[in-house]
Amino acid sequence: MASPLFVRNDMLPPLPPPAGERGVVKWLRENLFSSVLNSVLTLLACLAVLWLASFILPWLAHSVWNASSLAECREKIAASFGPEAAGPCWAVIRLRWNQFLFGLYPQAEYWRPTTAAALMMVSLSPVLYYGLRRPALNITVTMTVLLVLALIGLGTDWGHIVLSVAIMLALMAVAATAPKRLLWLTLLFPFIAFFLIWGGPIWTAVGTLAGFVIFALVWQFVQKPLGVVVGAGVGLVVAAIWWTSLQSSVTGVLAAALPWGLPYVVSDNIGGFLLAFVIGITAISASLPIGVLLALGRRSDMPLIHSLSVGFIEFFRGVPLITVLFAANFLLLYFLPPRTNFDLILRVIIVVIIFASAYIAEVIRGGLAALPRGQYEAADALGLDYWQAQRLIIMPQALKISIPGIVSSFIGLFKDTTLVALVGLMDPLQGVTKIVRSDNAWKGLYWEPYIFVGGIFFLVCFSMSRYSMYLERKLKTDHR
Repeated sequence: MASPLFVRNDMLPPLPPPAGERGVVKWLRENLFSSVLNSVLTLLACLAVLWLASFILPWLAHSVWNASSLAECREKIAASFGPEAAGPCWAVIRLRWNQFLFGLYPQAEYWRPTTAAALMMVSLSPVLYYGLRRPALNITVTMTVLLVLALIGLGTDWGHIVLSVAIMLALMAVAATAPKRLLWLTLLFPFIAFFLIWGGPIWTAVGTLAGFVIFALVWQFVQKPLGVVVGAGVGLVVAAIWWTSLQSSVTGVLAAALPWGLPYVVSDNIGGFLLAFVIGITAISASLPIGVLLALGRRSDMPLIHSLSVGFIEFFRGVPLITVLFAANFLLLYFLPPRTNFDLILRVIIVVIIFASAYIAEVIRGGLAALPRGQYEAADALGLDYWQAQRLIIMPQALKISIPGIVSSFIGLFKDTTLVALVGLMDPLQGVTKIVRSDNAWKGLYWEPYIFVGGIFFLVCFSMSRYSMYLERKLKTDHR
């Protein structure tokens, strides 16, 4: 007799996936134990990590934070952990942290570079999150709180704390109401930072800014009848005349009539991570647009522009950075008028920008070469001229492709700022560390300063790397 047919009326609830297909077990199976070879390598790596930890963790467990000399550190370690024990003496970081961060910058003026750092983070918000209110407001609020805590910790007087907080509150209001207008802070920040860090009459920064305003005005009027390139060239010539011949006279009169400014800090006193950030951030910010222009010049059909761009790029990519730094230190003054006082840090910044722009140009050229020919033909079909096509179609795609290479160049550039110690500047890795170790109280100290400096460099470079990965995911427009 045939069995009766049965059709289920209700769907069965979905069952969870097997244990091997979810959670930590799945991740371990796919990434660490996907094959016999990977399993062996994973086990060997775990053994190596455990072996290293058996040496490093006991050494870190013997840390000493309160001592006035290396001998006192060793006495405390021997008294607490035995005569054969060894451990790090972090007391040198606790006592000399200000030199690692600021070099020989006057302690009464620490509020100036600290405020400049907070303004820098706020000025980056329209670049990283243009037009987005919440990220801009979050960054501004966070930096305001951190600035207040930092200024109090540095022992800043309440007058300067109130002034810095008032500036940050004004920026907070702008971020909450019109975040796009923070772009003005981005454009003005180089001059604000120069005035805060170096000090002197405020009219020096104003005069330098006036040169760029003159360049923009001349370019605006000239580029329509004569073209973009000719307009830029004429504007640069007029701005150079202002900077070299007229600015000092005008700003001198203004400084005599209205002596507004801050105490001047000589460049020899600027060191530590303050110097590394000044050189690194300035070079990163300026080398990108110059690199874009060089990449476009190398792909240009005009022989003169193509040849000059190729010669510039290949020359600076063919020499080491230390050679360029020595040229800035010893040779650049021979090409300047007599009795010209050209600051060493400014000379180093200029040559580092030039050096980095050559590498950025090649990275961007790779992005341009990766674009299919159809993109250029589409721009022509829309009736766009050269600069419109580059601005609206070509360059956004090329920069998106080039993000990993650009960020890699920026990370390498920031780490290369330590080479400025070879031209007499106090970088955090060599300049400040040698000054600290030259003190008899800390003679013989080796690992602790380098670990501290290396940790900060790692945090900065790792942050740049993570942001580039976020930017790649955000700009990814292919099929997911």
